[in-house]
Amino acid sequence: MNTLLRPPATLTLTLPLVAAEPIIVPRPGRPWTVADLQQFAGREERYELVRGDLLMMSSASPKQGRYAMRLGSALQQYVEAHDLGEVYTAEPGFQLQPEPDAVVRAPDVAFVQKERIPPPEDESGFWSLAPDLVVEIISPFETAVQVQAKVQDYLTAGSRLIWLVYPETHTVVEYRAAGAMRLYASADTLDGADVVPGFQYPLAQLFRETRRM
Repeated sequence: MNTLLRPPATLTLTLPLVAAEPIIVPRPGRPWTVADLQQFAGREERYELVRGDLLMMSSASPKQGRYAMRLGSALQQYVEAHDLGEVYTAEPGFQLQPEPDAVVRAPDVAFVQKERIPPPEDESGFWSLAPDLVVEIISPFETAVQVQAKVQDYLTAGSRLIWLVYPETHTVVEYRAAGAMRLYASADTLDGADVVPGFQYPLAQLFRETRRM
């Protein structure tokens, strides 16, 4: 995602002192737009746009970051070795719906198959596509309604496989485009099936504890 100019004064954020995760940024007298969201590119915070609402996502905990890195790295190594496409972290935004009810999500880890990757000249903004595979590391502060809204946005836009990682319970909930849902325990192995063919990842490896010296 390209680095754009600093937001103009009209887009100065006024945030509540206490809020649930994510924080809903007050509207500037109108719905937030994709153009507004692009003005915040390059900031330390991560933002998503959901039908006129601008959401500021909190920083990941060390545990969330560790799990995103482990699974993302395993995916990256496998995808690169088999020339399947590209793996992305939370920086890029994916525009799942057009204006006026635009939805731009930034998953913790995303995979896009090679044949669906836009040409280089289209990499200056948000991609108008849904990742084939989405990985979200779920915060204990996210509500079930918020999580299900994410899942529905991705599936409606065309994502084929979603893995929701729950660090507190060492479980993963899987959603598929056909409507199938599965719960993985820490002794199970994730399977990329037809989305990332041949990819398998033991959850014991994901949830392993780092030993202190």
